Amino acid sequence: MNSATVRKLLVRGMLAGLAAGLLALLVSYFLGEPSVDAAIAYEEAHAHEHEHGVEVVSRTVQSTAGLSTGVLIYGVAFGGIAALAYCFALGRIGRFGPRASALLLAASGLVAVYVVPFLKYPANPPAVGDPDTIGQRTTLYFLMMVLGVLLTVGAVILGKRLAPRLGNWNATVAAGAFFVLAVGLAYAFLPSFNKVPEHFPAAVLWEFRLAALAVQVTLWTAFGLVFGALAERVMAPSRAGAGEQSSGTRKAPVPQ
Repeated sequence: MNSATVRKLLVRGMLAGLAAGLLALLVSYFLGEPSVDAAIAYEEAHAHEHEHGVEVVSRTVQSTAGLSTGVLIYGVAFGGIAALAYCFALGRIGRFGPRASALLLAASGLVAVYVVPFLKYPANPPAVGDPDTIGQRTTLYFLMMVLGVLLTVGAVILGKRLAPRLGNWNATVAAGAFFVLAVGLAYAFLPSFNKVPEHFPAAVLWEFRLAALAVQVTLWTAFGLVFGALAERVMAPSRAGAGEQSSGTRKAPVPQ
């Protein structure tokens, strides 16, 4: 893949990330913000009596302009990084077309980058979690994220190496079992943090975590669909050119 094609895919990846970010923003606003408001109300109702600092940014700005800016910038950056990963993975993960490769990359990325760390260290709303352990929790979360990516890459490599001996189906099952076993061992040995206030509403905690998961599923799925369509348009001319080049090398029939 030449540099011009990589640049085109990078630009389209950022555009696809922006489009996916817009959809994720809607999900975050309508599903996530109500549970955040409920958690903040609980925190304020059960706070110890002391002077609170001046609120630098109002809750209204946080839930509108702040949320929009953060999600959209994240979507563009996420789209650019995913597009570069797509350029590297294309042709190395099997004989898939541009759209199928984009969807496969999005599904793998969702599991490796978000679902794996999320199941061990799920997102918490305000008032949940010990503030003294936030640094440790953040470090372990990113450790699980890196581990999820490395294990996903390792499972793909293992599946490709086992395929000639076991067949595609058995190799895929074996690679998947390796991935699940390795993640399970990591879950077992890494520490857990489950400090939830005694009277914190369980429904609010569940809704917040479900909304956080829904935002990421929307982001990755929308990116895979949009970027797959855009990437197919970029890759189609190069495929057509390659086909014409290969047909042009055929020997012309000798007239009888």
